[in-house]
Amino acid sequence: MINYRCTVKVSISGVRGIFGQDLTLHDVLQFSRGFSKLLEKECVLARDTRDSSKIIADTATAALMEQGIDVYNLGISPTPFAFRKARKHGAALIVTASHNPLEWNGLKFVLDGRGIFEEELEKIKIPLNKVKPIGKEYDIDSNYPKELVNLIGKVNGRLKVAVDTAGGAASGYAASILSETRCDVISINDKHGISSRMPDPTTDELYDLHNVVVTNKCDVGFAFDLDGDRLVVMNKNGVKLQPDITLLLCMAKAIDMGIKDFVISMDTSKAIEDYAKSMNCKVRRAKVGETNVVRAMLENNVPAGGEGSSGGFMLKDFNMCRDGMLASVLISTLLNSRTYDECLQLSSQYHLMRGKVEVDSSLHNEVIENLRKVLEKESSSIDYTDGIRAIIDDSWIIIRGSNTEHSIRLSVESKNQDRSKSLYSKYEQKIREENAKRKRDY
Repeated sequence: MINYRCTVKVSISGVRGIFGQDLTLHDVLQFSRGFSKLLEKECVLARDTRDSSKIIADTATAALMEQGIDVYNLGISPTPFAFRKARKHGAALIVTASHNPLEWNGLKFVLDGRGIFEEELEKIKIPLNKVKPIGKEYDIDSNYPKELVNLIGKVNGRLKVAVDTAGGAASGYAASILSETRCDVISINDKHGISSRMPDPTTDELYDLHNVVVTNKCDVGFAFDLDGDRLVVMNKNGVKLQPDITLLLCMAKAIDMGIKDFVISMDTSKAIEDYAKSMNCKVRRAKVGETNVVRAMLENNVPAGGEGSSGGFMLKDFNMCRDGMLASVLISTLLNSRTYDECLQLSSQYHLMRGKVEVDSSLHNEVIENLRKVLEKESSSIDYTDGIRAIIDDSWIIIRGSNTEHSIRLSVESKNQDRSKSLYSKYEQKIREENAKRKRDY
C-alpha cells in the first residue's frame, strides 16, 4: 500500500497535502496510476490556479497516458466544468485542494459524473506500475457556461452583482455566466493566481467584496473558492451570510422548479428542514462530504441536495458536485422576491457556529469516542451516522473528523445565540483536552 506521511489526507474527497512536504510528485504518479484502474479509455483533466497545479497536472497527465488513458485537458477550469465534462468522457481527475490554504494541493477523482465512493478509493490506494500502450492528450473546451444559462434562463430585470473569485479557476467564467443571465457584474480578484483574500470564502471576512457591494449599491455579492464549487452570498448591505443560506436559497429555487425531495449533510442548519416542511417537501440527511450526499441522492433517486457547511448545492441531472456557479445563477433569479426575503428571515432565527480543532487524523477515533461518553449523558438523542450528532434540549451539536484536514470539526446550532456560544465553547475545550491526553499517551 502507499505510505502516507505527515499531513497528507486521503478520503473520498480526494488526496490533499502540503505540496513538496507530504504530497510529492511520486504520490501524484502513484495515485494517478491507481485511478487509471477504474477507467476505460478516457479521462478529463482540469486544474486550479495554485502555483503547484501545473506541475502536478503534467505529472498526472503523464501517469494516465502511461497507463493507456487518453487525456482530455481543460487546463485551468472550475471543478463543476470537469464534473459535467466527465459525463461525456466517463471520468475526470482534478488538480486542486479546493478551499485549503495555498500551500496545499491535491487530486480529486470523478467517475461517471460523480465523486468516488469508499470502495473505489480502496482500489486507487493499491499501487500500479504496469505500463500499457501510451495514451494521447487533447486540449478541449467546456460547454458548461452555455448549458447552465440554457438551463436556468435570464433573471427578472437588471441586477447589479459583485463577484469575487479569489483568483481561482472560476475567474472570468462566473462573471461571464452571470452577465449572460442579464446581470450587471462587477468583478474583483478576477485574474488567475492573484487575490487579496484566502481561498475559502466561508472563513474569510471578504472585506474587499463588502466594500464593492456597499459602494456600488449592488443587489448581491458572490464569493467563490479556488476551484469554484463553494459559494458564499453577501447581501446588499455588505453582510456575509452563513453558507447554509446559500443552500437554503438554492433549495427554495429548486422547489419553484418543481423539486420536492432533497438530501442534505448531517451538519446542515435545521432552517433547511423547517423550510422544506413548510413547503411539503422531504429532506433526508447523509454523512458530511459531497460524495456521501451524492450517493444518498443516487440510492434514493433524489434530484437535488447539498452541504450547508460549504455553501454547496447539487442538481443531479445537471451536475453531481457542489456547483458554485449554478448556485449563483439560481440565487440571482430569487433576488428582490418574497421567497428570498422569507429565506433570510427564517435563517436568522438560528444561530449556527462552526469551527475546527487541529487534531492528527490518527487520533480522531479515540478523541471522538471519549467525547461520545460525555454526550450520551447530556443529550436526549444521539446519531452516529457521521461522528456524533447529539440533540441537547432545543440545540444540536456534531463532532466529526475532517475529510480534508487534520482536524476535528465542531458544529453547534441553537435558536438561542448565547446557548449556541456556550455549547460551542464547552465542547471545543473538551476536544482540546482529549487531544492533549492522547498526545501525552503517545
